[in-house]
Amino acid sequence: MKKRGNKINRARNVALLLIFGGIGVMYLGLLAKSITWLMIIFMLLGFLMVLSSSALYFIIGMASTKAIIVTCPNCERETKMLGRVDLCMHCDEPLTIDRSLEGKEFDEKYNKRQSQPQD
Repeated sequence: MKKRGNKINRARNVALLLIFGGIGVMYLGLLAKSITWLMIIFMLLGFLMVLSSSALYFIIGMASTKAIIVTCPNCERETKMLGRVDLCMHCDEPLTIDRSLEGKEFDEKYNKRQSQPQD
């Protein structure tokens, strides 16, 4: 199973892809300027992608202010954690704040409330 990276960094990457994708869609609109209705659709779609990226950056910024700051035992750098389990932002070391999950295999399902660790 491939580890996916820290939740905050994943959300930032999605927002960055939305920005580049939105600009690319708007560029397609410029290429289609001879067909007015197609250009308008591409421009609006690209604008909505960039706007949704801004909203995502705002939401992840607010979540980042409430995140727990822990020191990674592997790289000894401070990292922000969302949920009970997360990965280090710098070295992708699995981290947990729940003592009952220490030593168990990393699984993001532990962040859901109904999920209890299997012994």
